[in-house]
Amino acid sequence: MAKEIYHAVGRRKSAMARVYLTEGKGTITVNGKPLPDYLQRDSLTLVVRQPLSVTSTEDKYDVRATVRGGGIAGQAGAIRLGIARAMLLHDDGYKKVLKAGGFLTRDPREKERKKYGQPGARKKFQFSKR
Repeated sequence: MAKEIYHAVGRRKSAMARVYLTEGKGTITVNGKPLPDYLQRDSLTLVVRQPLSVTSTEDKYDVRATVRGGGIAGQAGAIRLGIARAMLLHDDGYKKVLKAGGFLTRDPREKERKKYGQPGARKKFQFSKR
C-alpha cells in the first residue's frame, strides 16, 4: 500500500514553499538537501520545526519541501506555514494547538513599492531651501 502524501503551500514575503508531508521517521529535506544544510542557521531550523514540536510529532512525519523566491528567513516562514497546513489536512485535531501558536496565519507583510520622484518607498530627497 502506498503512503498518503499531504500537500500544502506556504508563503511568506516573496517566498513560496510547496510542502509534501508523509508518515515517516522525521526527516526534513528542502530542495533536496537536509534542513540544517539548507538553512544553515539554528534559529531558522527551529522556526521550521515549530509546528511539529508544538504538536509533539517531530518523529512521526517526513517533510519534503521545494522553496522558491525570497531570502532564507522568508523561506523558513513559508515552510513553517506549509507544514502547519499539511498537518491539518492529515488530522483536524491539531487545529486548536496550531491556531493558538499562530502557525496557520499567513504573514501579510510585503515589501512596499518604490515611488517615483523618491529614492525609495518612504525616503525623500534632502530638502534644500536654496
